[in-house]
Amino acid sequence: MARTGRPHVTARTAAVWAVLRRELDRNAGRTLTVLDVGGGTGGFAVPLAEAGHTVTVIDASPDALAALTRRAADAGVAERVHAVQGDGDALAGLVEPGSADLILCHAVLEVVDDPSGVVAAIATALRPGGAVSLLVASRAAAILARAVNGHLRAASALVTDPEGRSGPRDTLRRRYDAETAADLLSAAGLQVEETHGVRVVTDLLPATVVEQDPQAVLDLELALSAQLPFRDIASQLHLFARRP
Repeated sequence: MARTGRPHVTARTAAVWAVLRRELDRNAGRTLTVLDVGGGTGGFAVPLAEAGHTVTVIDASPDALAALTRRAADAGVAERVHAVQGDGDALAGLVEPGSADLILCHAVLEVVDDPSGVVAAIATALRPGGAVSLLVASRAAAILARAVNGHLRAASALVTDPEGRSGPRDTLRRRYDAETAADLLSAAGLQVEETHGVRVVTDLLPATVVEQDPQAVLDLELALSAQLPFRDIASQLHLFARRP
């Protein structure tokens, strides 16, 4: 039976959890088969398992998967969390077609070799009516962050680089805006239902401000997450799409 407990939500994850909670409520009474691509130590996977769903986490890091296993055991949901070592580019060979109700793909498309192939594999793995939660790095936020910190050449490179990179030392291979991320999903036959900004203000505030009134920060994040222009300057963009 599903538990009624809710995940510990912070301002950095509030917008994502708000969307996921609506999807869980939409499927109330069902045990969902969830796939978390690049799910690491289980920040999303374990709360979803605590809600009664079965979750498979695919991640390239054996250390992260070991931490996931310990975390799931500590939460009493080890039987509902499965760890699979592999990276996003290998997804098509790791998952059965039409086997997942919900797929999380958070902070993955920025680092894989073939983002279009990963999204196509996600679409194939979803059952009809299944949904994907996609979280990607925002080009606009990276430009503004570098500009206000005085790194003007890096900011200019981010503007003109086709992949949204600041140069050869950039730790990410690409960044997105709402349109390019939506186009990637649409090309795989998925229908985008919602787009939100994640960490609209949280990354701009001093830690002391966040610690002083975390609820106020969380409330502001949620209020701004779907509003333009605030949505598009968030550190990350969250798109929720469905397979028809």
